[in-house]
Amino acid sequence: MFATFCQAAEGPYFVTYTHQLEEQGNLEIETRGIAARPASGNRFLASAIEFEYGSLGWWTTEVYLDGQVTVGDSSLFSGSRWENRFRLTKQEHWINPVLYLEFENTNGADKTLLEVVGHDGEADLANPNASSRLEKKREVEGKLLLGSNWRGWNISEDLIVEKNVVHAPWEFGYATGVSHSLALRATPDVCNLCPENFRVGVESYGGLGDSWALNLRDTSHYIAPVIEWTLASGIDLKVSPSFGLSSTSLPVFLRFGVSYEISQFVRRLRR
Repeated sequence: MFATFCQAAEGPYFVTYTHQLEEQGNLEIETRGIAARPASGNRFLASAIEFEYGSLGWWTTEVYLDGQVTVGDSSLFSGSRWENRFRLTKQEHWINPVLYLEFENTNGADKTLLEVVGHDGEADLANPNASSRLEKKREVEGKLLLGSNWRGWNISEDLIVEKNVVHAPWEFGYATGVSHSLALRATPDVCNLCPENFRVGVESYGGLGDSWALNLRDTSHYIAPVIEWTLASGIDLKVSPSFGLSSTSLPVFLRFGVSYEISQFVRRLRR
């Protein structure tokens, strides 16, 4: 019933979500990394390890484990996230809505930048780990994901709202992405360098202020070309050089990711 959109891929994006869900019974394991150096801080490497499972044809659930290492400072575990996505329609339409709900239990030392909301900025990434890890962030996050597929193009738009469950205002953000495969017709031979194994595109994302200051003042915005390469073994590799567009943004940083999907995971365990 959901075969038209249950594909084991979120596209080449790192922040933007498509409307595609994980196929029921499949488990995808992915690591998303970011390497950057704030102007007033030390170089760091942060990573989020993701376990994504297709619970039902219309429901995908994921767990993230975040960590980071900062040169000249320390390395630490910075928290976890539980994410759920729910397909709102059964059939494929011109625009396909998906509801996203997430609970985050992280601390102020988290640097994975899986989303940018409110007035997030470069300065937040420059604080020493010893002090930033003391800040507890128990937040709920909701997104409305809108996605379209047209003649090999994927067009995705995410609207984001986030709130600390204890205090602070509602924070808002956005993410958009456009991508296309280098070839729509697959070659009959198994290969690694076939054009259909590559998908290229661009995404942009940033903060839209909060309920105390709903404006673009002191907000961060980024644009990032993206490329994804699917090997014949099923391993996906993707990379994205990212560029800040405002004075409060990181000027430049690099994202990279590796993922692998295990089909019918529970059935394999039973065997």
